[in-house]
Amino acid sequence: MRIDVLTLFPEMFREVLATSMPGRATASGAVEYQLHDLRDWTKDKHRTVDDRPFGGGPGMVMMCEPLCDAVHAVEAMETSPARRVLLTPQGEPLTQARVEELATEPRLLLIAGHYEGIDERVIDELDPLEISIGDYVVSGGELPAMVLIDALVRLLPGVLGHANSAAEDSFSTRDESGRPLLDCPHFTRPRTWHDREVPDVLLSGDHRAIADWRREQSVERTRRRRPDLFDHTPRPLDGVNRSKSRQPDGGMSARGEHSGDSPGDSES
Repeated sequence: MRIDVLTLFPEMFREVLATSMPGRATASGAVEYQLHDLRDWTKDKHRTVDDRPFGGGPGMVMMCEPLCDAVHAVEAMETSPARRVLLTPQGEPLTQARVEELATEPRLLLIAGHYEGIDERVIDELDPLEISIGDYVVSGGELPAMVLIDALVRLLPGVLGHANSAAEDSFSTRDESGRPLLDCPHFTRPRTWHDREVPDVLLSGDHRAIADWRREQSVERTRRRRPDLFDHTPRPLDGVNRSKSRQPDGGMSARGEHSGDSPGDSES
């Protein structure tokens, strides 16, 4: 797998991608990372990538041209097509099912937004898969991109020490209805710690009984800690329906504003 990352801060990635599972994935030959500085595709001496928003308001918006030029240029660096992924709090929630699907792609292009957001027109033009890592906001798409990379590469063959490690993780195991389950409790030496005992079944040597116990614990833990996982049927991996964010008058929903004003018209 090849993962290209388009970002304003490539230096944020280098240490992370050389460490732990992302680093092991590189050493094993399972993945190749390529970091690209978005400012390399600007055309002015200040290397400008953003401007004030039409309609006024706080913050700056990333402009269309540098981003669009960068995406096309990066994609042309390799013959295999890239799956475009934009990290944004307005995307679909990242799930293990989506991670497993993306892990089968030969090449990904991760786009890390920044500032107030990205001009909506270039998002429409590029039509990336939009992914959110949760209902909160961080300073940019760099940290979410790192989260996605770590989740992806641990699924690649030869990265984890045991072939079944990833398959037994939380959200990878499922109940009879296909709903994801949390992992079961785990124990190691010593057998007794602070008067707390390891469950007898794990010491029995009965592999069928151990598997049944772990399954029961997984179901019960999910029911107790994440009842929402039982309340909903698994959603299809169809991404965000961008057409539904459009308003009948051609404007935008809460994703952003379109206006005929110039950036400076709202300022006194």
